[in-house]
Amino acid sequence: MNLTPIQLAATLDSTNLRLDATSQEIEKLCHEAAEQRFACVMIYPTSIPLAARVLAGTGMRIGTVIGFPSGRFATSAKAAEIAAAHAAGAHEVDIVMDYAALREGQVATVAAEVTQLSTLAHKLGLLIKVIVETCYLRDEDLLTALRVCEDADADFIKTSTGFGSAGAKPAHLAFWAAQRRGKIQLKAAGGIKTLADARALIAAGAARLGTSSAAAIVADARGATPAAVNSGAY
Repeated sequence: MNLTPIQLAATLDSTNLRLDATSQEIEKLCHEAAEQRFACVMIYPTSIPLAARVLAGTGMRIGTVIGFPSGRFATSAKAAEIAAAHAAGAHEVDIVMDYAALREGQVATVAAEVTQLSTLAHKLGLLIKVIVETCYLRDEDLLTALRVCEDADADFIKTSTGFGSAGAKPAHLAFWAAQRRGKIQLKAAGGIKTLADARALIAAGAARLGTSSAAAIVADARGATPAAVNSGAY
């Protein structure tokens, strides 16, 4: 079943994690998100204070990335990032799992970290999504990653950073949707550029989509152009 444009917008984490993103572009992203009522804006940690000022009073949620993009950081460093993001005004944290360690069989170590970080995030009132970078995981790792996130009580398991060799694939979402045991939700990210991409991933089980093309996707769903949707907004 196709979502209405309003329902579709509410699934989108409107993202700017470009390495050359400017403060003006982040501000525009925030205004656009508030107008279109996306699920949240997803930005780097140092942009949180700017987003908090721009979005004050709008009810729009702010998300940021932790241990990004490799996940190969000390647990204490990731925990410090989470605490700092909360203090700056974030509502959601997308934390990169140490997926290299997972691939090497260090499941207990990875599970301990994800549990610790999920507990901290929830204590601070933050929603947590765990990025596992599916393009680098074998089939058996996909299930292990799901179980780790479920056991840690993470809110979401997320496919990709957008910096890997490939992004979200419907088959991976469908696998997780069929195998999950409880309430964990699925987020797809990486390479989501079109309305058709979005619809395929939602049909496969995604409840959230991370994309830098949120405005264009919703505009297409409305039969409009991004320029027409955003005219007069800024």
